Amino acid sequence: MGSARIVVIGTGYVGLTTGACLASLGHQVTCVDVDAVKVARLAAGRVDILEPGLEELVARGLAAGRLTFVVGSRQAVADAEAVFLCVPTPMGAGGGADLRAVEAVIDEIAGSLPPGCAVITKSTVPVGTAQRIRALLGRPDVPVVANPEFLREGTAVADFLNPDRIVVGADDEAAAQWVAGLYADLAAPSVVTDAASAELVKYAANCFLAMKLSYVNAIAELCERLGADIESVTEGMGYDRRIGRSFLKPGPGWGGSCLPKDTHALVQVAESVGFDFSLLSAAIQENIAQRDRIVAKIAGTVGTLAGARIGVLGLAFKAGTSDLRDSPALSVTAMLAAHGAEVTAYDPAVGGELPGMRVVDDPYQTAKGADALVVLTEWDEFRRLDWNYVAELMHGDSVVDTRNLLDPRSVLAAGLSWLGLGRPRARALAG
Repeated sequence: MGSARIVVIGTGYVGLTTGACLASLGHQVTCVDVDAVKVARLAAGRVDILEPGLEELVARGLAAGRLTFVVGSRQAVADAEAVFLCVPTPMGAGGGADLRAVEAVIDEIAGSLPPGCAVITKSTVPVGTAQRIRALLGRPDVPVVANPEFLREGTAVADFLNPDRIVVGADDEAAAQWVAGLYADLAAPSVVTDAASAELVKYAANCFLAMKLSYVNAIAELCERLGADIESVTEGMGYDRRIGRSFLKPGPGWGGSCLPKDTHALVQVAESVGFDFSLLSAAIQENIAQRDRIVAKIAGTVGTLAGARIGVLGLAFKAGTSDLRDSPALSVTAMLAAHGAEVTAYDPAVGGELPGMRVVDDPYQTAKGADALVVLTEWDEFRRLDWNYVAELMHGDSVVDTRNLLDPRSVLAAGLSWLGLGRPRARALAG
């Protein structure tokens, strides 16, 4: 396929990555946003999202003249061949996806779309959204296509350009095949199907990963009670090709912009057709319980949280991003503060003021006078801390590693104790 004229509406993680990557594939891309200040910054090549490779890709697109940024979508879509909807679909009342942003965009562009222009949902939307958009458009000459994204924050550019698969769905097969052709230069298998199936693929995939994470957190808890080691257990599981190694690391719970809202949305979708998705509901409840367990572990190292000084390493929901949306680290710190703990936190990608804690710009400041130090995000720089210096700064001696990130030997050698998830507690020898 040659170059296509594409409009991407929304310049968040998904929209900006989609626009910059499509431009890198040779398409002529216009990215639209309602925020004039943001558009001006992007047009000048300034990317505020922490995403490796994205700023460079935007710069190349701008320099090549294949990528532009504008305010307002009505005029932008007037000569488009494809319009990607990359607007927020947050969790709404009752747990379902809030589609007001999608509906607002459709209302704005319906009369300006040229005949044959494909309207493509890239945002995660419930099953039936393509059908709903067709009704809102009232344009039988405009095909609606579902093309869900599978981008992980921190590796979004790499995920887009080296995808596991490309999923495209539409009731108009020719339109689906045409959209799949936009990715022709990427070496990846394409799944071309109907719109409902394509919409469900994204939810089915994300919810499976959420259940896998909840499962491994439960197994880690079981390891602690039975005297087993989660590292050995997951190693033994991971060699099984049917299971694989990914998403087998225990942690303080899953969060971010996708898994929490997608799990709740699929439960609600299931309820709407009379299906009790108790398996997925249990995974959600297990995730909530995991955060309670983490707080209990921390409390167990200091005796009582009331008045305890807790240093926290990591606030983002995962390393490689500054995203705090539904971060388990924030849930844990909020619970610590609610129990009367004094929390001092550091994250290499997060600054400013946050409720219930003091945010500092140096990891060692979290250790100063701390009764316990807690790792909540798996930033690699935490592995390289000077643990002897940390021990000098701390009042207590407990390090709670909720990511099993650290080398316990380094922590123990400094005279501190180490407590991970699903692993035996390690204490330094006296003297």
